[in-house]
Amino acid sequence: MKRVKNIVSTGTTALIIFLLLAGAEHAYAQKSNTLIGKGNEFYRQQEYDKARAAYEEALAKEPGNATASFNMGNTLFREKKFEEAAKTFEEAAQKTKDKTVQSQLYYNKGVALTQQKQLEQSIEAYKQSLRFNPADSLARDNLQRALNEKKQQEQQQQQEQQKKQDKKDQPPPPKQNKLNQQQVQQLLKALEEQEKKLQEKMMKKPPVAGQPDKDW
Repeated sequence: MKRVKNIVSTGTTALIIFLLLAGAEHAYAQKSNTLIGKGNEFYRQQEYDKARAAYEEALAKEPGNATASFNMGNTLFREKKFEEAAKTFEEAAQKTKDKTVQSQLYYNKGVALTQQKQLEQSIEAYKQSLRFNPADSLARDNLQRALNEKKQQEQQQQQEQQKKQDKKDQPPPPKQNKLNQQQVQQLLKALEEQEKKLQEKMMKKPPVAGQPDKDW
């Protein structure tokens, strides 16, 4: 069973596409491969709903066909059904013993998880891809990118927590005591009495004698 690999950009990541080129020997495989070929044609024409239907029919005839599962995952990805795509890539990886294909499947799973903002899970998928193929530069680059993003998120979280803690540690502003009406009246009365006593004291004080004119 031959496959051709295409790499299609999806923004900051790239999706790896495997398309079946030749069939296998037994009857079930021949029928499923015919359906996969039909699905591939629909896929190339971007008729993803028809492609998915063809791959589903192929899997109904041969559930263990990793190529059908692989291309089904790619189709789901193109339909922006990223959660289903990641699950399908995982299932496809369990159907093959080919380490290179397993590496590509886990890579694609990582891309699908990245689209869902599932950073931790995507990191693990890229690591798994590299376990099967340590030379995969795409998986290595995406892993590094995901690790950098994780580090940035952790730093932002730490900064936010520090701001919250600093705000929590600040003493509350002093409360301004508000006088009620009775206290205001008492204060005014006390001021009036103080002013009255001052005036009485000034009236009782003897006048100061004036100084004589200076004799020249």
